[in-house]
Amino acid sequence: MKKKILSVLLSAVMVCSLAACSTTTDMVNTTEGNKETTAGTSAQSEEKETAGADEAKNDAVEKADDTDETNGGAVSGTGEILSTGPNGETATPASELTLTEEEIAKVKEGKYTAAISFHYGGNDWSTSQLKGLTDRFAELGIEIAATTDANFSAEQQVADIETIMAKNPDVLVSIPTDATATADAFQRVADAGTKLVFMDNVPKGFKAGENYVGSVSADNYGNGVIAADLIGEALNGEGKIGIVYYDVDFFVTNQRLEAFEKTMEEKYPNIEIVSKMGFQDENSCDVVADAMLTQNPDIQAIFAHWDIPCEGVLSALRAAGRDDILLATIDLGNNVAKEIAAGKILGLGAQLPYDQGVAEANMAAYALLGKEVPAYVAVPAKRVDHSNILQAYEDVYHVPAPDFLKDAYKE
Repeated sequence: MKKKILSVLLSAVMVCSLAACSTTTDMVNTTEGNKETTAGTSAQSEEKETAGADEAKNDAVEKADDTDETNGGAVSGTGEILSTGPNGETATPASELTLTEEEIAKVKEGKYTAAISFHYGGNDWSTSQLKGLTDRFAELGIEIAATTDANFSAEQQVADIETIMAKNPDVLVSIPTDATATADAFQRVADAGTKLVFMDNVPKGFKAGENYVGSVSADNYGNGVIAADLIGEALNGEGKIGIVYYDVDFFVTNQRLEAFEKTMEEKYPNIEIVSKMGFQDENSCDVVADAMLTQNPDIQAIFAHWDIPCEGVLSALRAAGRDDILLATIDLGNNVAKEIAAGKILGLGAQLPYDQGVAEANMAAYALLGKEVPAYVAVPAKRVDHSNILQAYEDVYHVPAPDFLKDAYKE
């Protein structure tokens, strides 16, 4: 893990003329892939980086070219990727997963099928990720045979995988609900010859190139750094803060928390973390925050692990009449976007779920073509605050900022 902390991440502005993606969160089983397509807007050189040349990889992200459509998606954040993979792998920027027109034609000839198994479909992150996967698979001629939502239940995900495998897909893109409890089910998928591409988390004991193709993630460490900087800067480097964190051993949330705490320790030594409270049910964070305020009424800011817990914390603050307490989080959900626009939340480190979905589809195509696949691919972190919320929304979701966000925005 890189110890050098970046306080500022550059943003690259792009505007995509895409149909507005649905903000509903229903996940449904389908038998035919969505035919809607999306024009790609960035590309990178196809040259392979030498092992350990992560400086060159980081530079490549900042040189995105808007003219090549073969990689199918735009990486909308820029900057050095700080996260490492599940087994310590150096990140390969998602912009490096490119396909030539000839390779795309070859994938189309294969008439392949894919399935998608979410840990949870009820949020804007999953909706946008599904949109990226659907659009890119359509461009590649890969039919989506099934999409499932485990609703955070490992048992349900195991059952979902069994249902999916009855369709015998060529590719399964998934995020394990529980890295241990689902490992056997995913191993059966691998044993059946289905190509496994993971989002964010991988089953315990799995190795890229052996049990699965590779994994694609946001720069969650970088997003944790952004959240820390937002609070640190707002408090001018001094104060008392609390953390509301996901008390489950989950790879990407662990990275966020580590990054936040380390940044506070090293960059803002006069900011004291006076309370750290965990949750397992994201819908109970108002209760957690209420307890934190009761025990520590002098808290000046709170970091919540992602957008939905942050909504719960904000609800508790409002109920307590504590609009003086600052909030920062990770993930640009619609509700927190509106609160940032209105000046009620400082800001957040944004994942790029649409771009991540595109990268996962490209990784699947690599595997189907027999191309060498990087073990760990990441999209950059993106700093979002009141100053750039409207453009950031477009960058994250690849649609124009909606009216509700423009209406909430305060100059």
